[in-house]
Formats: sequence, structure tokens, C-alpha cells
Amino acid sequence: MSRVHDYLELVRAPAVLTVLGDTLAGGAAAGHPLLGHRLLLPAASACLYAAGMALNDYADREVDAAERPERPIPSGRIAPRTALSAAAGLTAAGLGLSAAGGGRRSLLLGLPLAASIWTYDLAAKRNAAAGALTMGLCRGLDVLMGAGTGAVRAALPAAAVMGGHTVAVTALSRGEVDGTSKATASGATAMTTLVSGAVLAGVMAPGNALPSRDAGPSRALFGRILPAAAAVALYATRCGTAQWRAAQDPSAGNALQATKSGIRSMVPLQAALALRHGSPGAGAVIGSIDVLGKLLRARTSARKISES
Repeated sequence: MSRVHDYLELVRAPAVLTVLGDTLAGGAAAGHPLLGHRLLLPAASACLYAAGMALNDYADREVDAAERPERPIPSGRIAPRTALSAAAGLTAAGLGLSAAGGGRRSLLLGLPLAASIWTYDLAAKRNAAAGALTMGLCRGLDVLMGAGTGAVRAALPAAAVMGGHTVAVTALSRGEVDGTSKATASGATAMTTLVSGAVLAGVMAPGNALPSRDAGPSRALFGRILPAAAAVALYATRCGTAQWRAAQDPSAGNALQATKSGIRSMVPLQAALALRHGSPGAGAVIGSIDVLGKLLRARTSARKISES
């Protein structure tokens, strides 16, 4: 069991839950029903995310030996070569699942996503700006993978929302050990405000706020508008509060907490995007993922879960 725990720690198991809603939000934006083989796409995202985490620790093994010696590789619980093999295997699994879940149209977006993940861990993360932008690209491509190449235009706004949020979180994560800056934390807070406003504006846009022929005012209000607005509020509160605290005191501890909150708040943001596009089923599934994440965090002692 301890060996299994080591691997779960290597891939940041609780944080893997935060990518499951990406393809659901992308699929909702494209109008794809949450049925059949498309249910494999969240699993594809999970495998690719886990691959990135394993590769992250392989690439950072020397730095972690000094800064995070408790991690699986520097502590000697997992060999570097084993972590690299796990990253390669999980990448292959993720691409296979993307093809099985969305066919060639999803695979064509999964391939650049996998390439971006490996680029981030092996090269781009060495530079703050390049690393943050590459990580944002990864999230955006994950959303688009759920839509497929035939519906990229429809899903681009959702991809931009998730990508923008991820850029801010990644920039903050660089201060987990030595602290961040007030400018970085303030910028992240501003991004959260911008994202919240953009999604809420989309929810309240005339095409969404007004009922369709098949849905009366009550159904539109309670089935889409209010749940989506509530998800946006949860995202803004969960993420913005910790970021504001870091902006006032940019210490390492506050940067770490803001990073964790930023990662976890991705789930209600995904739910808001799915609901905004009229997919209550996807919104409910993502909401259950949020509850599951809370339960898992209550049972795990993992301390530093981030995308850095």
C-alpha cells in the first residue's frame, strides 16, 4: 500500500481531479452530449495531467533534493527512471483515451497538448513567463480536446478562460518556496476578477438569459442562470480571497495557499462554463468532482500540491 501511496503522491492524485472538468466544459461549449465513449475524455485528461506531474518531479529532482526533500524522488521512494517511465506510459495512455473518447478530432488536439506538457516540464518552466504561458496553453488545449477540431471556435472562449486562470496560478506557484511579489499576487487577483466577470457576462448574455421555445423562464432561471452564477461566485470567493491575502502579504505560505486555492477553484469554474453552455448534466458531474476532492483532501496528508 505504501508503494501505491508513493505513486499517488508523485502524480498529485487529489489535484488530478481538477482536470476532469476541462473536457466536459469543452464538450458543453461544442454542444456534445455527455454520453457513451465521450466519457473517456476526462480520463484522458487525468492521464496527461498525471504524466506531467511525474515528469515535473523527474525534471526537478535536483532542485527538490534541496527544497522539497520529502517528495518521492529525492526521498528515494521512487527512482528517477521509474518516474520518467511513468510519465511516458501515462502520456501514451492519455493519447489512447483521447482517440477512443473523441476520435481523430480529439486526438489531433491531444497530441499538441502532450507536446506542450513535455515542453513545459523539460524546458519552458525554467523561464517564468514562458512557463506560465505554456501551462495556460496546456489547460486551453485540454478544454479544446473535449470539443474536438470540428468545434474549436465554439470552445475557444472556455479555453481562454481556463488558460488565463492557469497562467495566473502558475505565476503565483513560483513563490511557494521563497515567496512571491505583491505585483504577481495582485495580477492574479485581477485575473480572477476578469475571469469571473467574463463568465458571468456570458451567463447573462441575451442568448442565455432569455428562455428558449422549449424552456420557460423558470427553467432557464433555475436550470442554468442561477446555478452558473453560484458556481462563478464560488470560484471567485475560493480563489480571490487567498490571492488577495497573498497580495497583502506575499510570503511563501500565502503564495502556497493561493496556489492551492487557485488549483481547486478550477472545478467550480469548469462547472460555471458547462452550465453557461446549457449542460446541467456536465455541471452536476463537475460539482460531484468538487465534493469528492474535498473528501480526498480531508483524508490525505499531502502538503504541497501544485502545478509547478
